[in-house]
Amino acid sequence: MISTVQQDEILGDASYLAHRYDEANDAFRFLSVPRDVHRQCTFITDEHLPNIEQFKAISNSDLAGASPATAPVHFIFHSAYCCSTMLARAFDIEGVSMGLKEPVVLNDMIGWRRRGADPVKQKQVMEQSLTLLSRPFGEDRTVIIKPSNICNPLAIEMLRMRPEAKALLLYAPIEGFLKSIAKKEMWGRIWVRDVLIGTLKDGYAIGGFSQDELLQLTDLQVAAIGWLSQHALFAKIIEKIGPDRVKTLDSDTFLAQSPATIAALSDLYGLAMNGSRIEAVIQGPAFTSHSKLDQAKRGEIFDAKTREREQQKVAEVHGAEIDMVATWTKAVADSQGIKLDIGSKLL
Repeated sequence: MISTVQQDEILGDASYLAHRYDEANDAFRFLSVPRDVHRQCTFITDEHLPNIEQFKAISNSDLAGASPATAPVHFIFHSAYCCSTMLARAFDIEGVSMGLKEPVVLNDMIGWRRRGADPVKQKQVMEQSLTLLSRPFGEDRTVIIKPSNICNPLAIEMLRMRPEAKALLLYAPIEGFLKSIAKKEMWGRIWVRDVLIGTLKDGYAIGGFSQDELLQLTDLQVAAIGWLSQHALFAKIIEKIGPDRVKTLDSDTFLAQSPATIAALSDLYGLAMNGSRIEAVIQGPAFTSHSKLDQAKRGEIFDAKTREREQQKVAEVHGAEIDMVATWTKAVADSQGIKLDIGSKLL
């Protein structure tokens, strides 16, 4: 652990990221992650962050009496492969907001819950996690958190903890989502099965399938079950929190109407961005370079036309299967009363 002076220093500086919660020692681990490092990292996860072993630990009990300066916090919840990282990067606007891309401390809340965390204790730790993530960089007025999609089961609880917070629910249309999975080949197919395991553990996988029937599904059908489960959860978030605080957007609309999207989110999040500021965001790195390429290729432009070309190549190989699974998905949704149009649209 560290001295009181060091603790105050860390809590007063948002560049010390609350990276992990260590449940065994009931302590938070902080890493030095300056703004330029955030910009270089696809996600603020162990895989992408430098020097992850050089953390500073502060016990949860020592944080109990601390009151670090915080800013209003808002959220981007997503169902994966829907340009959510691009959107979070867009809100790295000095003096306005900072977008946090998948902080692992929130993943720790899901993992801890799966291992049987005491609900009262977990609620206190998650509340503390949100406080620590809400510390603003410099003169920024707002923090926009994009949790990993595995954190979606915590969305209602997080939004109830922050009654002033607004949220965007971002998703890809089913056909585009399936193309993204097919494009990733074996790794995408492994990932969707891992997602299904997680949704089953977290208790929000859609019903109607026995264990044997789930094992009989193709990889893309498994992907569709995960997509439908997330979609049904999004509808529940809107129902529980309300359409005034929660809006939905699909990735095709986002890419086709990027300036309108940023303007609408500025209104939703209370950022008061004028036209010139919005134009600067649209001309900035979030919209002029790929968010998930290595550093050598980070300058390559990624926009609606680029995405369309990528997906067309996938359709040339996997199009017939994708069409069949998309039709099957809609039939499953109808049979289970799941609405594909969940309303509360941002645009």
